[in-house]
Amino acid sequence: MKPTTASAPDRPRRPLAPYAFLAPFLIPFVLFTLVPVAYAFWQSLHKTARTGGTFGKTRTVFAGLEQYGRVLGEDYFSESLLRVLGFALVQIPVMLLLALVLALLLDSAVARAKRFFRLVYFVPYGIPGVVAALMWAFLYDPRLSPVVDVLRSAGVQADLLGPDAILWSIANVVTWTYTGYNMLIIYAALQAVPADIAEAARMDGASGWTIALRIKIPIIRPALVLTGVFSLIGSFQLFTEPQVFRTISTSVTSTYTPNIAAYSLAAGDSYSEAAALSVVLAVVTFVLSFAFLRFTTRRQG
Repeated sequence: MKPTTASAPDRPRRPLAPYAFLAPFLIPFVLFTLVPVAYAFWQSLHKTARTGGTFGKTRTVFAGLEQYGRVLGEDYFSESLLRVLGFALVQIPVMLLLALVLALLLDSAVARAKRFFRLVYFVPYGIPGVVAALMWAFLYDPRLSPVVDVLRSAGVQADLLGPDAILWSIANVVTWTYTGYNMLIIYAALQAVPADIAEAARMDGASGWTIALRIKIPIIRPALVLTGVFSLIGSFQLFTEPQVFRTISTSVTSTYTPNIAAYSLAAGDSYSEAAALSVVLAVVTFVLSFAFLRFTTRRQG
């Protein structure tokens, strides 16, 4: 009689359901994020060369890091990058502070009509960026603005579209647009704070602001970090608002922000240099976001 051999246990089959749920995110992410980034990087390593003189044919040749050296050597790159960095250092704290205060007010026990105010705060984010920028441009235009007229009647001469104020006029538009969006993220985090903790502190005599500062804000710190990272990334992608203001003010140049500079280069058929600028901007944004995350993580520890 032949001895029987134990058959190898069947390997458990991996369920396909998780991949099916991830597919609606992964497919657009690969097609519209990873593939364009990879193509931009490939294009930044090449350039268009003309053979046979001025009227010869053009062909794409490998250029290595030539386009990166050209971008990093231009004055507009450092100027636009420092301008956006200064914008972020001022605008982000102001916006997140406003979002935090609004979220805490909505989360307070004495707040009324919470659904109505949540909608009111979020409405500016639902307005397209171009429309919002045009609306604020009307309020900034010294020939049309009722705000400027009121300031003049009070003896204040303000050129909100001038070179000294235009950056902060743009910051005001961005703050007005995204405060409600960040407020909803923070407010959702506040809803997850256990009610018994705040109730115990209240029974011990803690005031509402003490509970907010000592209990709620430390608990929702991950949400604040998340909004900070999103805002930092958005600041380095600044494009719509200054591009709209560029049509009504000479203070906004074609290299005012890195994104506008890349757009201007591409519009001038300098695709390789625009791609190199975009790649450098992506790397700078990643490094600063990663440094911000590391810094906040150490502070939490």
